[in-house]
Amino acid sequence: MNVTIVDYNSGNISSVINSFNEVAKGKINIEVTSDLKKIKSSDKVVLPGQGSFKSCVDALNNIGGLVDTLNEVALNNKKPFFGICVGLQMFADIGYEETQTKGLGWISGKVSKIDNKNGKYRLPHIGWNQINIVKESKIFKGIDNKSHMYFVHSYEFIPDEKNVISATIDYSSNIVCSIEKENIFGTQFHPEKSDKIGLKIINNFINL
Repeated sequence: MNVTIVDYNSGNISSVINSFNEVAKGKINIEVTSDLKKIKSSDKVVLPGQGSFKSCVDALNNIGGLVDTLNEVALNNKKPFFGICVGLQMFADIGYEETQTKGLGWISGKVSKIDNKNGKYRLPHIGWNQINIVKESKIFKGIDNKSHMYFVHSYEFIPDEKNVISATIDYSSNIVCSIEKENIFGTQFHPEKSDKIGLKIINNFINL
């Protein structure tokens, strides 16, 4: 089996690569590439994302044919697809970081700045926070509710379809931190930085 981590020059993804390799233990081929043919032929795809919504969308669009390939893999071929941090946010129709930017439009909704209640909540939201699992999700198999995950973000994904939400956190408000829609999964937190529980989530995705 091949799991492809999409490398589209969106910041440092070495911790994502390392954690997937640690879970795969050499039994599963982890490919890190922007090669369209390799992405199309892979069994599962991971889209990491660091930096701003706009910078990540621009980086995707800078590689000719990449967005079309991702659409084909996730929407047409229904292969398991995992977005991490901004990788999840880009599933939205639109983002408002830096400037209004069109997302992939896979899950209707928007990405807006977290309301810090006039400075009461620090932004970016950095560190460990406990998640509230609100619906059964394949990537949460064997994960306890109220588990702690690691976050670094100032913007939140607000989906129109509330039934896609699999987990939330309490930070200023009820913030979506995980989604599942058919073959599409995403976490606002960083499983690759969330210790053994994060590795368990990665393992669950690999073993779908």
